[in-house]
Amino acid sequence: MTIRLPLLWLSLAFLAGLMLAGSLSLSLTVWLVLAGASLLLAGAASVLPRLRRGPGASPIPVVLWLIPALVFLGGARYQASQPQIDAFHVAWYNDRTYDLLITGTVVEPPDTRESYTNLRLQVTGVDTGQGYDFPASGLLLARVDSGEVYHYGDILRLRGRLETPPEDEEFSYRDYLARQGIHAYMPEAEATRLPGRAGNPVLAVIFSIKDESLTSIYRIFPDPEASLLAGILLGVDTGLPADLQQAFKDTGTAHIIAISGFNIAILSGLLVSLFSRALGPRRGVVAAIAGIALYTILVGADAAVVRAAVMGTLSLFARQVGRRQDGLNTLGVTAAVMSLFNPYLPWDVGFQLSFSATLGLILYAQPFQQAAEAFLARRLPPETAQRVAAPLAEYFLFTLAAQLTTLPVMAYHFGRISLVSLVANPFILPAQPPVMVLGGLALLVSLAYIPAGRLVALTAWPFTAYTIRAVELFDRLPGGVLALGDFSALFVFLFYAILLVLTFGWDRVKNLRPALKPALLFSTLGVLTVLVWRFAAAAPDGRLHLTFLEVGSAHAILIQTPSGRAVLVNGGPGVASLSDGLGRRLPPFNRRLDFLVVASTGEQELAALPRLLERFPPAQALWAGNPEASYASRQLDETLTGGGIPVVYAAPGVTLDLGEGARLEVLDANPRGALLLVAWEGFRALLPLGVNFAVFEEFVYGRAIGPVTALLLAESGYAPANPPDWIENLRPQVVILSVAADDPFGLPDPQTLEILKGFTLLRTDRDGWIHLTTDGRSMWVESAR
Repeated sequence: MTIRLPLLWLSLAFLAGLMLAGSLSLSLTVWLVLAGASLLLAGAASVLPRLRRGPGASPIPVVLWLIPALVFLGGARYQASQPQIDAFHVAWYNDRTYDLLITGTVVEPPDTRESYTNLRLQVTGVDTGQGYDFPASGLLLARVDSGEVYHYGDILRLRGRLETPPEDEEFSYRDYLARQGIHAYMPEAEATRLPGRAGNPVLAVIFSIKDESLTSIYRIFPDPEASLLAGILLGVDTGLPADLQQAFKDTGTAHIIAISGFNIAILSGLLVSLFSRALGPRRGVVAAIAGIALYTILVGADAAVVRAAVMGTLSLFARQVGRRQDGLNTLGVTAAVMSLFNPYLPWDVGFQLSFSATLGLILYAQPFQQAAEAFLARRLPPETAQRVAAPLAEYFLFTLAAQLTTLPVMAYHFGRISLVSLVANPFILPAQPPVMVLGGLALLVSLAYIPAGRLVALTAWPFTAYTIRAVELFDRLPGGVLALGDFSALFVFLFYAILLVLTFGWDRVKNLRPALKPALLFSTLGVLTVLVWRFAAAAPDGRLHLTFLEVGSAHAILIQTPSGRAVLVNGGPGVASLSDGLGRRLPPFNRRLDFLVVASTGEQELAALPRLLERFPPAQALWAGNPEASYASRQLDETLTGGGIPVVYAAPGVTLDLGEGARLEVLDANPRGALLLVAWEGFRALLPLGVNFAVFEEFVYGRAIGPVTALLLAESGYAPANPPDWIENLRPQVVILSVAADDPFGLPDPQTLEILKGFTLLRTDRDGWIHLTTDGRSMWVESAR
């Protein structure tokens, strides 16, 4: 009796032991005793006379005796990794009813979101209020405001209350963080940077290069293409707005922007095919591995990326040796060794996707390609069949192989699967090598000289723009996503069991017919179409455009003049949604605003602007309101001053010439902001962004202004800021309300909505962005929904 793939079975036994220990409460001693007993039995089986079931029976392989020993050793490794929560561990101080002062070092690059930043700190001390630090250790997750910029190695002092990470019936954040070694959570932290730096100096240099690269990407590419490239090249996908991220998920193309084993496995397949043609099979694999290593360093070389790179390199090895047995054994050993160093890996979704995607490539990539070649050879000349099968395999079959084995993992964790992914990927993947190669080249050149980087970016931009437009197109197809709800782990097990039985029951998959013809031609035509459309849409058309962007209960208004100049009024709280909105409407490589208008100085109105100005620097700025009114206004003031941007301070009568007779006029300026009027011939839009109550009396509740074409509601529909006489005397043709769907203060007020009965009301929470276009005589209104 022999056992096939012994290393694979032993590795799986170790992984099973880790997961078993996560469900059983056994001490480390018990696990070690069980492992020792199993090892003794395995030793006895190898030295004692062979055990036979009868005459002629085969001996029981020692591997079978080692399998339970590896299960118990896996359990022992998991139990040994559990922290001891005592007075010297930060989690000891969870759920106190008072603030604590925590000192620690940032040990990973900050995770910056729309309105907050997550920091992971290695704690060194805890002050409970007695004026000195108790020595402590352990990892802490802290959530701080997104306005400040933090870096790996910063030494911080946090003030706030520690909590045990929450959990509910649907998701346990506590278990999720515990499997990353984090047992303490500070959801509202005030951070102070202390002198000095800590951490690994090599990692500090790598992360510094990554930060500089991220800044360069946003300087040479427009949004949303810049945010897509930040995700693809650097693994920073937080710049993409939530709806676009969801579109990538729903079309099954999220692997493009999420650095995981799935992503790098697909990338490795593309790289080895590209390099093999130029360098030959063996050298091509070496060059592809070098490319993955360079990519890993570029994106920061954190633990998740290194794991993905290891799996991606493994997929290359599997293709090179061409034997399933070698590939499967290596996959199992690699997963077990990685889990030995981090026993929480088997629960990590990224690791599961990496493992299953690599498994799919090992099992199915070569058979799928051979089947495609055989099918085509019966209908085409042999050389033509090979030429057609190669791109078909690269852009469709390799993805199909990876998706086949990741399908149950995605269904289990996300409760949904993409039905359109098999159609979307063949159209989108052909554009990814140019995106990565040309985008990466543009980034490297920009690090040396920004203007040269912008020239190279011209060659990469069409492919990134095509990728986004194609994803959005496929996302609009009806029935593209199948919602499964809760997906049982039993179905996952049955799926893999049936799949593996079928796989090893036949030497190859029969009757495989390609679902689609090679999509390279269609992708090229799509790129050209998007390119022409994008430049045409952004070209000046001799009309005045006002776009009220969807930024929650705040305001971001883009004014595009008849001659093509761009004016931004305020910005809202989140840089991702604002940058995406501007990038979609401004010319692709016009990276400047002609004017920035600060019309109110509240935190939510300006929080996005300091970071946005790195991407869209303004030529000039008009400022209304107190610069000390909020943290965001102070930071923005410092950014404008540091950048040498001329600032004009608002006063009644100050006017910006928008060209062709159009103008933006300041009717009132006060410490809260300004009352603005945009006018062109018969068109008049009133923007009360920073009004105080004295304004209503000064302008006789609108009589001194007269009828307007469009009126923006002040303070997101707050009733005292929108008195009935004011609205009635202005008699607007259309009323604009910028408000969040889940406004924490319940805005807009019901009294305001009652007043507006009989008026045309457009709301960003319901209608999305709102676009007004005028030629000075007529007005056209468009909205996202």
